[in-house]
Amino acid sequence: MSKSILFHTIFPHKTSKVWVVFVHGAGGSSAIWFRQIRAYQKEYNVLLLDLRGHGKSVDLVQSFVNSNYSFNNVSRDIIDVLDHNSITSAHFVGISLGTIIIRNIAEIAPEYVSSMVLGGAVTRFNIRSNTLVYLGNTFKHCVPYMWLYRLFAFIMMPKKRHKESRNLFVREAKRLCQKEFIRWFKLAMDVNPLMRHFKEKDIDIPILYIMGKEDYMFLGPVKEMVKHHKNSLLQTIHKCGHVCNVESPNLFNQHSLAFIARQGS
Repeated sequence: MSKSILFHTIFPHKTSKVWVVFVHGAGGSSAIWFRQIRAYQKEYNVLLLDLRGHGKSVDLVQSFVNSNYSFNNVSRDIIDVLDHNSITSAHFVGISLGTIIIRNIAEIAPEYVSSMVLGGAVTRFNIRSNTLVYLGNTFKHCVPYMWLYRLFAFIMMPKKRHKESRNLFVREAKRLCQKEFIRWFKLAMDVNPLMRHFKEKDIDIPILYIMGKEDYMFLGPVKEMVKHHKNSLLQTIHKCGHVCNVESPNLFNQHSLAFIARQGS
């Protein structure tokens, strides 16, 4: 029986040999990168993918259902996509929980990762996000998951100008089933132990964090992370919340493309 491969889409470049791989967050899909594709495919080969149970990979969920939902296994799903397409290394761009998956790929298979652009990065859960996780864990079996997801989206992105990002993530999350939401929710509960390890261990791969200044839940921990890691840079965007690639796509593209260009092939 052949191994299931995540749904993915490739935008090949006529001359470039450099690859950029985009990784969305929990509850999203590759559709959230619609404002990056045009800018990136002018310069690089682009690979978009849908994580297990998300987007068009939702049809593959039965293939993965017996597989433990750990960050290592979810990371290896992506490595399988790279191997399937004979991609030996790439620059990775992620958003939200996708940034943890990228950082974990750099941990378990660093040879695949040329650099990382981590937007709306999750590096630690603070009191507010820990409270959300506690409430979600308490009610995940008795409350429809979309109620919880809408609540989480509103608390993370509360301002009027965050509305498009909220609506986009809620719309994409509707493709998840309750059981799949619970699997990913349990995975999110492993964030703090994993991120403590990442904070203590610097890595010899360039990292650019791009954060909205209104990303109240996650900006502070990222600032602390960057202080301790010599290969990390932080770029903040004014009047922007958690999903910075959607809310400020031009600045996100400008900063991320310039960073990748500085890394070379």
